[in-house]
Amino acid sequence: MVSVPVSYASPQSDLSLLARPITLGVIVGNRGFFPHHLAAEGRETTLQALEKAGIQAIIPDVSATSYGAIESLEESRLCAEVFKQHRDQIDGILVTLPNFGDERAVANAIRFSTLDVPVLVHAFPDDPAHMSIDQRRDSFCGKMSVCNNLRQYGIHYSLTTQHTSDPGSAAFRDDLSAFAAMCRVVRGLRRARVGLIGARPANFTTVRFSEKLLEQAGISVETLDLSDVFGRIDRIDGDDMAVEAKRQAIEGYCNCRSVPEASVTKMAKLGVVIDQWRVANQLDAISIQCWSSMQENFGVVPCTVMSMASDGLLPAACEADVTGSLSMLALVLASGSPAALVDWNNNYGDDPNKAVVFHCSNLPKSIMVDERPRMEASAILANTFGTEKAFGTIVGRVKPNPFTYLRMSTDDTAGRLCAYMGEGEFTNDALDTFGGYGVVRIPRLQELLARICEDGFEHHVALAQARVAPIIAEAFVKYLGWSVYLHSKESATIG
Repeated sequence: MVSVPVSYASPQSDLSLLARPITLGVIVGNRGFFPHHLAAEGRETTLQALEKAGIQAIIPDVSATSYGAIESLEESRLCAEVFKQHRDQIDGILVTLPNFGDERAVANAIRFSTLDVPVLVHAFPDDPAHMSIDQRRDSFCGKMSVCNNLRQYGIHYSLTTQHTSDPGSAAFRDDLSAFAAMCRVVRGLRRARVGLIGARPANFTTVRFSEKLLEQAGISVETLDLSDVFGRIDRIDGDDMAVEAKRQAIEGYCNCRSVPEASVTKMAKLGVVIDQWRVANQLDAISIQCWSSMQENFGVVPCTVMSMASDGLLPAACEADVTGSLSMLALVLASGSPAALVDWNNNYGDDPNKAVVFHCSNLPKSIMVDERPRMEASAILANTFGTEKAFGTIVGRVKPNPFTYLRMSTDDTAGRLCAYMGEGEFTNDALDTFGGYGVVRIPRLQELLARICEDGFEHHVALAQARVAPIIAEAFVKYLGWSVYLHSKESATIG
């Protein structure tokens, strides 16, 4: 059996999926009427392609089956047992067809394994110059038969971009990369743990959610009252080394020259308490009540520690927006890059396909123009509570890059999870404002905005500077069973 040992970055979070290679169970199809040597050669070619892509393989030993492939009922059961032995490692299954393949054997191997993971079906291409009886693959046709049987078995599967593709091609490498991202999203969200610090602000009924619907989907919510946070902060010793380390991290992360020392120290203590709680509860994302108990009772805006967390690939959403933090988490798992939570905030002049997105802000610095952004007082909160209680926001403009936007929500009336997503780009259009902000261009934006309003989605949206909308949409619909609206240039897809 080919199985490279897996190294987990941390047992604390499913974001360890970003730090370790994706592991795929591999099924090599074979069929007696077709050249067996193609199955044997195809196995080695596929495993080499996976190794080059940094993907680990779980597959029966080459000597355990005929030609190292799967054709009979007995071989299907053997393959399934190998997969069962490594079920905690396997993120997805790759079915590869070097020749026509036996469709029943493939479907049986997956069914017998009892794995509920994404499946990618791949077929080798024929060479028109080699179509003799001992060289012809017919994988083109066999792929249809395999897919037919998988559908009969109720097994969900994904397809390569091209019907057939050479495992050494750029197209197949891109398919593997997209499939790996999909596996991370599915595995990560099926057992995600989200931390909620504080109650939902009274005026933010828009971020209500169903904790029970999330639990049914495998997503757990761990809560912590703000009074408990403040109590833990009060019990921190004045010379605590963790606080000093966090303070230095904050000063290295952003420009704090205009911020009072007392506010930076408070931010450091808050960061230490959140870090300790996050690790103890093995959280993948967090949501924090900001408005307005944090300012009234503690005297800072928590944006900086949230920005730092998000920049380190631990999504942090404000205003107790749990499904907002989950939207960020999905983007992180798909893209491997930081995600932010913003408001759909303003029109941009009279251009129907442009808008302004904004937050006070807790945006991760990786997506901002300034490599070391400024910490300032929140312009909005300072008007109410005074500048001395409002320090902590990260100020600056978002880089002009392509991005994916995503919003997950719990549709309590229908008893389901739902989402919308799509892609756009940040522009260089002139804008003079405060907080964290950017101008976005999205095709058919007015149709998207109408859909958001018609379906009653929240005013918050998550975004990451990567193009991963179709990957997330397929993961949500096909493997998680959620309702999705995918917005694109030409059309919209509802799943």
